Amino acid sequence: MAEQSVLLLVLHDVAPCTWRSYLPFVAAVDALGSVAMTWLVVPDFHQRNPLDNDPALLDFLDTRLARGDELVLHGYQHCDTGPPPRHAADFLMRRVYTREGEFYSLSHDQASMRLDAGIGVFQRHAWPLHGFVAPAWLMSPGTRLALRERPLSYTSSPHHLYRLPDFTALRAPGLVWSARSAWRRGASWVFNRWQETQWRQAQVIRLGLHPVDMHHELARRYWLAALQRLLEQGRVAQTKYVWLSAQISASVSQ
Repeated sequence: MAEQSVLLLVLHDVAPCTWRSYLPFVAAVDALGSVAMTWLVVPDFHQRNPLDNDPALLDFLDTRLARGDELVLHGYQHCDTGPPPRHAADFLMRRVYTREGEFYSLSHDQASMRLDAGIGVFQRHAWPLHGFVAPAWLMSPGTRLALRERPLSYTSSPHHLYRLPDFTALRAPGLVWSARSAWRRGASWVFNRWQETQWRQAQVIRLGLHPVDMHHELARRYWLAALQRLLEQGRVAQTKYVWLSAQISASVSQ
């Protein structure tokens, strides 16, 4: 039997200050039919946006869960509050590549505290939790060790999902935009269209959206058109955990 082709629609950086940016796009997606989404939720975005301060967002996420969507723990603060980088490599990763690599330099104890705090938020709201995604997908060795010790099923990088606790890699290539300037948006459109053709035979493709994408018409139009193209090609929209569970079941039955 041929393996089912899947797409994973993933909305990053969900927080009180960002989630409304997604609403017009989400309404357009909902109009297409039953398209499952995975929401990457930040418990206290930039240390000034606690989820509990936005009852409307909490109600909205409850509604999305009831529709069959998935909520994922996406860091805790989504900002790098560590000491200034002391080496060139660290400077490039923490100041040039991103300033939001929250888990890039954390010790095991620091990562454990933030993971437990985030898990506690999900437990308090009775939200099922299976996955953790580090901001910018950056994880220190201490973070990786802490993840092995927690009751989570998976984490991810730009091109893989990793089963926990052993970090077994499952290829899951992802499309993502850099939308903060006009030239980056133009380059993102060209590069992502090329990647779509390169990955046409891939069993799964991730669409990784960010709130900033929603502020630019070119990016919004691309994401909705890409989603429609992939659905028309016969791909089925699933959440990350549903897809991962299918992979685990298939490996057990072999």
